[in-house]
Amino acid sequence: MKNIDETAEERHRAKMANRKAVQDAEVAEKTLEKGLLIVHTGPGKGKSTAAFGLALRMLGNNRRVGIVQFIKGAWSTGEQPALAVFGDRVVWHTMGEGFTWETQDKARDIAAAEAAWGRARDMLADPAYDFVLLDELNIALTKQYVALDRVLAALASRPPEQHVVITGRGAPAELIEAADTVTEMRLVKHAFQAGIKAQKGIEL
Repeated sequence: MKNIDETAEERHRAKMANRKAVQDAEVAEKTLEKGLLIVHTGPGKGKSTAAFGLALRMLGNNRRVGIVQFIKGAWSTGEQPALAVFGDRVVWHTMGEGFTWETQDKARDIAAAEAAWGRARDMLADPAYDFVLLDELNIALTKQYVALDRVLAALASRPPEQHVVITGRGAPAELIEAADTVTEMRLVKHAFQAGIKAQKGIEL
């Protein structure tokens, strides 16, 4: 039995060594470095959560972060006070007024989205921002509160090393085409469907 185990272990080592060689060669081929456009979309939970995780990672690498929240704004979440400890390395604008069924005023929603886009556009033009998070911009685009062509133009002309993450369900096809990385969150199961309310530290 011991000889069989040793043989199996040797086969495993050889297999892993071969896999490492292939992986190392693939990594070595990737030499480009640029600011990425990342889109988190889909009906599942986690789009903004993942984006804030990237913001934290950038801050951990001593980078400057800009955040503009579209739509959200009627409630407070735990990310803002948590990131406030980084001082002026984080600039945060919560510009929305909540879900559209809460405001029940389309003109007001459009005005809020336009104001948020103004802040976002300024950040996208400023090389001082290493990372820009445009939270729920996809919703504003889907509802045509913000013109897609203006957004695409600003993204295309931003500083070359600037990373941007855009969140929200229903990302337009043109934005997906322009993006470097796109992740679609698929809803499998959600606690809210079982009557469990939004809770601090999870949704808020």
